[in-house]
Amino acid sequence: MFAALKMLAVYLTLGPIAGIIGIPYTLVVGDISRLYRVAMWILRAGVRAGGITVEVSGMENVPAGQSCIFMSNHVSNLDPPVLLPMLPGRSSVLLKKVLTKIPILGWAMLMAKFVPVERGSKRDSAQASVVAAGDALKSGLHILVYPEGTRSRDGRLSTFKKGPFYLAQQTGAPIIPVAISGTERMMRKGSIGVTPGLARVQMLPAIEPSDYKSREDILAAVYEAIAHALPAEMQPADYLMKGL
Repeated sequence: MFAALKMLAVYLTLGPIAGIIGIPYTLVVGDISRLYRVAMWILRAGVRAGGITVEVSGMENVPAGQSCIFMSNHVSNLDPPVLLPMLPGRSSVLLKKVLTKIPILGWAMLMAKFVPVERGSKRDSAQASVVAAGDALKSGLHILVYPEGTRSRDGRLSTFKKGPFYLAQQTGAPIIPVAISGTERMMRKGSIGVTPGLARVQMLPAIEPSDYKSREDILAAVYEAIAHALPAEMQPADYLMKGL
């Protein structure tokens, strides 16, 4: 619990200051890049304060100068602050719409072209989210998405939603599968406590949507890449059975 309190202290102290100063500054200069860099620094500071060490591998798999869709497994509320600062350049994120209602933070996320998604949303809302994400990619941003749609309850990779793969198929942007592990033990679903430890982030070889005939084929390729890279205890049960 002490680690969680230290992380919270960093975010509650530095976050509002950055927002109060950075949002008006961004509106004046018309460029959010500086505020984004400050936000990533704050995320890193909070992670360090919580006693979390981040080990990243596979950065050579990220094509330089090209907007990519990063697709990661999702096991903990620690995943975004651990992963987002590790991505090169600036990234947009597909996130729950309710998070954009948070004072100051919500405004900053919308200014940074984060894309709100309504859980169980109607077709029109889902299509609007895809269009907004496509616009972010065209503007030179990366996109971070968790294709499972929510955190895994037991740490194992669960089924993927099809929406992110429609985005990949429509835009043709390379997909970078990401396997994250360690955070499932540091902050479990339903818990507010944080246990210090090592978080591993592995960037896997890019998957080109144009190499596949359908969304389902793209989905299967990304799923297989992440499942194969995860530790055995995080692989889906049916994946383990295939290896027997």
